Amino acid sequence: MKKYLCEFIGTAVLVLFGCGTAVVTGGYTGALGIGTLGVLAIAMAFGLSIVAMAYVIGNISGCHINPAVSLAMLINKKMSVKDFALYVVAQCLGAIAGIGILYAIGSNSNLGVEALGANGFGDASAVGLNMGGAILVEIILTFVFIYTILGVTSDEKKGSVAGIVIGLTLAFVHIIGIPLTGTSVNPARSLAPAIFLGGEALKQVWVFIVAPFVGSALAAVVFKFLNKVED
Repeated sequence: MKKYLCEFIGTAVLVLFGCGTAVVTGGYTGALGIGTLGVLAIAMAFGLSIVAMAYVIGNISGCHINPAVSLAMLINKKMSVKDFALYVVAQCLGAIAGIGILYAIGSNSNLGVEALGANGFGDASAVGLNMGGAILVEIILTFVFIYTILGVTSDEKKGSVAGIVIGLTLAFVHIIGIPLTGTSVNPARSLAPAIFLGGEALKQVWVFIVAPFVGSALAAVVFKFLNKVED
């Protein structure tokens, strides 16, 4: 139960601070927080959340805090089907809790709750990226993120820096992804704001659930083939 609770807390922190920064910077750098300062601030908020949580809960749950990460671990036989299912439930509930806190903050301030860091394509993309483009972007970004995680966590010698490497990689994929889709690479992170916002965000969220899972599966298979992961 401790590891599931850790996944709940870790995902809540990631979503609250990552999406929260998107909401806050959106008020200072234009629509959806697009602008150099906004993009970098949001990217670092997501990345630093991973760094912080990795060194707190990493030794308990592995600090997945992302269903796509858990899927890759399942494919490479690093966790059971039961743990995978319960991890995903804990992560989704944690994300909802994080957005719930953000919603409460926005509702009691001038920030508002119009965006909540939701992902999107078409009119919801800062650059007007269409659905096909959004799917491609999310698959690629998730592939890079998960491939890096598998690489850095497969070598015990890299254990002391794993959290930093993973956090910086998440930040780096956000830098290009934020103007395109808002960057998901995490189904739980995308589902939570979509549930609260409804409407177009909820209609589009399937892309940000399916594409990260596809990118994760590809990364797991490629890593297993190229890096000869032992069962």
